[in-house]
Amino acid sequence: MEYKIREARREDMPAAFELIKELAAYENAPEEVEIQVEDLEQEGFDDKNFKCFVAEVNGKIEGMALVYFRFSTWKGRTLHLEDLIVRESMRGTGLGGALYKRVVKYGYDNNVKRVEWVVSEANKNAQEFYKNTGADIKKDWYTVHMDETGIQKNID
Repeated sequence: MEYKIREARREDMPAAFELIKELAAYENAPEEVEIQVEDLEQEGFDDKNFKCFVAEVNGKIEGMALVYFRFSTWKGRTLHLEDLIVRESMRGTGLGGALYKRVVKYGYDNNVKRVEWVVSEANKNAQEFYKNTGADIKKDWYTVHMDETGIQKNID
C-alpha cells in the first residue's frame, strides 16, 4: 500500500472532522463532539493553535494526527498529541505507525523535550505499540478534566 503523510491544509478539515466523528462513535461518545469544521479551520489555520498531519491513500485522507505545543515547568517545551486517528478500515496497515513517526519527527525537529499523549486503558493494542516504540506509560498519573459546568462553578 502506498500512502503519503503530509501537513494538513485548510481544505482537509472536513475529512479531519469526519475522522474525529468516527473516533467519537468508536468510543461510544458521538454526542461529545461539540466542534465543527469551521472551528478546526479557525483554530488550526487562522489562530495556529495546532498542527495537523494527514495520511492519504489513493488521494483520500484515511488518517490524521493533531498536535500542539505545551510547556512543562520541569522539562521545557513539549509536544502534545491530542489524537491520532486512522479509519477503521485502514487499521493494521501501518498507516497509524507512519503518522506516529511523523509526529515524533515533528517534535524532534522542534527540539521538544518530550512528546506526550493519553491512551485509553481499554486500548491494549495501542499501549503495546507505544511500549514497543520506547514510550513510557505513566500508570501513576491521572488525567484530569474540568468541563464548562465545573469552570463556571469555580469562577463564581
